Amino acid sequence: MADGDPEIVEHSFRLCQQLLRIDTTNPPGNEREAAELVAEELSSAGLEPVMLEGAPRRTNVVTRLRGTGEKPPLVLAAHLDVVEAEPSAWEHPPFCGEVHDGCLWGRGAIDMKNMAAMSVAIITRLAREGIKPKRDLIFAAVADEEAGCRLGSLWLSENHPDLIRGEFAIGEGGGFNIQVAGRTFFTVEVAEKGLCWMRARATGEPGHGSMPREDSAVVQLSESIARLGKEGLPRHASAPVKDFIGALASHLPAPLRPIIKLLASPTMGPAVLSLLPDPSIKRAFRALLGNTASPTVLRAGNKTNVIPGFAEAEIDGRILPGQTKEDLIRELQAVLGPRIELEVLHSLPPVVMEPKESSLYSTIHEVMAERAPGAPVVPFILQGFTDATAFTRLGARWYGFAPVRLPPTMRFRRHVSRTQRADPRRRSRLGHADTLGRGASLYRRLMVPVSTMQVGLAELYL
Repeated sequence: MADGDPEIVEHSFRLCQQLLRIDTTNPPGNEREAAELVAEELSSAGLEPVMLEGAPRRTNVVTRLRGTGEKPPLVLAAHLDVVEAEPSAWEHPPFCGEVHDGCLWGRGAIDMKNMAAMSVAIITRLAREGIKPKRDLIFAAVADEEAGCRLGSLWLSENHPDLIRGEFAIGEGGGFNIQVAGRTFFTVEVAEKGLCWMRARATGEPGHGSMPREDSAVVQLSESIARLGKEGLPRHASAPVKDFIGALASHLPAPLRPIIKLLASPTMGPAVLSLLPDPSIKRAFRALLGNTASPTVLRAGNKTNVIPGFAEAEIDGRILPGQTKEDLIRELQAVLGPRIELEVLHSLPPVVMEPKESSLYSTIHEVMAERAPGAPVVPFILQGFTDATAFTRLGARWYGFAPVRLPPTMRFRRHVSRTQRADPRRRSRLGHADTLGRGASLYRRLMVPVSTMQVGLAELYL
């Protein structure tokens, strides 16, 4: 099968466009309509999707293409919810699903309704062709990933584990290309930071706004948050970070290698980062040098002339592999000060594939060498979180690999940014419109060999 197989291209594109036009902003999520569309597509190919809800309208869809059972199942996972989008900050409406300038626009275009569409196109194509692989192929379209997975993959793993249990699981977190020192690399996520969402609370004497208090709850919290913004948290070494940066360095010119490798150093990394011209790249690498904590929500009082008795901030904490939730809380408490109380709202541990090597990992490398020669594949650690925790707790080996090839001027993290700006460089769009088809064809190439191929790199699945 050549890149851009017409049937897979058309199916992937059409379904992604339909999914983008369904508003699944989380909260509240309301993934049911998107789940029903996915289930309808699966049923049309003779598959038997199951729809399951962790709460009303928070719908998950799971289906299985039966194999011979000679090998354990492989899972394809994609979430149907998206983060909020401020329409006024977009060049085109965030739920339009329209093509402009050769790009398909919409919230979720690369996070991650694209992968849901590609996965459906692949599994329905295989079903219609009557292919019976050695492994069952499971597809799970889940809810609630953007709010911590509690009504989606985590709920499924706790309530319906046998439906989604597999030896391998492929989801988001990698598969996109990055540019380093003028060279293109493709990523495979083999590790990701953990999550710890917290509420910080300051208390003080309430009073009238006409008589300021230097120790008010608002002042205390403001000073603590300002200190966090200025000082950050301590830096730490991490094996997955060292592996990622080491892999990048190994493919760069010899004079650059020792400099790039210093990015993984807790002591020297910040100095090297200061030499990088692109602020977004600096932020991405800086987030890999330790635990992080970002204040995201502030609330205090409800009257302009009343000093409130408490003030709160919600903080998005991320845990570096090798660190724990307790380590993060201790570091954060030291910066905020003893008068600030911390409450954990939700947490997920870091995920690391150890060892990262496997038959699937090798297959991804081999297929990418065929499809993108000259662009090395590197083991990536994701600064964020995915559905990986749910699948790995059931024994799966998780690889983040949702193929998307972006033009050099587009950077992946910008296009899945939580906050959109009226800046054309921060548009949430899906590269060129045929990227979906190329990505789906690549997935198809991973799943099964086709008789016209010269080499059977995907025999792992047959």
